[in-house]
Amino acid sequence: MKKNWLWPVIAAGLFISACGAETAQEETEDPSDTAPESAEETETASAVDSAAMELEVPFDGVMDHVHGMGYIEENGGLYFASHHGLKVHRDGNWTEIEDQYHDFMGFNATATGFMSSGHPDMQSGMQNPLGIKRSDDGGETFEDLGFEGETDFHEMAVGYNTNNLFVFNPQANSEMETGFHRSDDAGETWQQTAAEGLDGKVTYLAMHPDDSMMIAAASNQGIFLSEDGGESFTRITEGELGTAAFFSEDALYYGTYSEEAKLVKRDLSGGEEEISLPEMTEDGVVYLAQHPENAEQLAIYTAKGHAWMTQDAGENWTQILKSGQVQ
Repeated sequence: MKKNWLWPVIAAGLFISACGAETAQEETEDPSDTAPESAEETETASAVDSAAMELEVPFDGVMDHVHGMGYIEENGGLYFASHHGLKVHRDGNWTEIEDQYHDFMGFNATATGFMSSGHPDMQSGMQNPLGIKRSDDGGETFEDLGFEGETDFHEMAVGYNTNNLFVFNPQANSEMETGFHRSDDAGETWQQTAAEGLDGKVTYLAMHPDDSMMIAAASNQGIFLSEDGGESFTRITEGELGTAAFFSEDALYYGTYSEEAKLVKRDLSGGEEEISLPEMTEDGVVYLAQHPENAEQLAIYTAKGHAWMTQDAGENWTQILKSGQVQ
């Protein structure tokens, strides 16, 4: 099978290998079921959105070493976590977060912001590595959830609405032994999980937005699914590299590669369907995301540094990034 080329590309640094240890500069609600927001609540939400977007400046360059991608519901942006900070695609335009050029790893978008690990910008004064950081203001400020100066978590999953976490710890630190751990209280406490049945080198983890017991993993042995918080996993693919995973409320989307790249939607209630991808040559999906307010709007990022977006669940794709260059 012509799949062996892809694993070295991934392992070379797209999302599992360490960037240099040097610091980087580098479903719709029924209105009758929901009380209307007060003027004060609306004003507060608008202020948060505005404050986050005020950090952004136009970006027209090349981004390298993307280590995560996702939509932040609070401001509608599609965020890319790169070796040189956060880049944002919104309404057809590209921006970047000014003066926050951290080397983000294990990046996960959430409804209100994001969580990430990685290495700090040299000018930030933060310890290296970052440990786990949370930001709910677009990256202007960060809440430290622990492990700063101890651990860079490359494989990290976060519940989009819960902020609970599931991580792989590469070596023992002050609170964790080596291996898989989960937090059911948004990072306050941790417990180790057995991860029985999870084979191969894991390159990506995903958690259901609301059900923290439901976790998916992509590895060089395929795609694996857990429904008990990572204590045990079941392989759901055969004979393919697992390259990406993402949960919506009612489905697991996952990417694989064998003879060619595939993107599959697996309904949590049963059944699968393959989603058409744009034309790719020896390339595979390594990150994917779904817009929180439009189930047919998907975005993908590939091993070769391309990114596409679809508004109709894969019927048509628009390229927004080509070999790292914004489009």
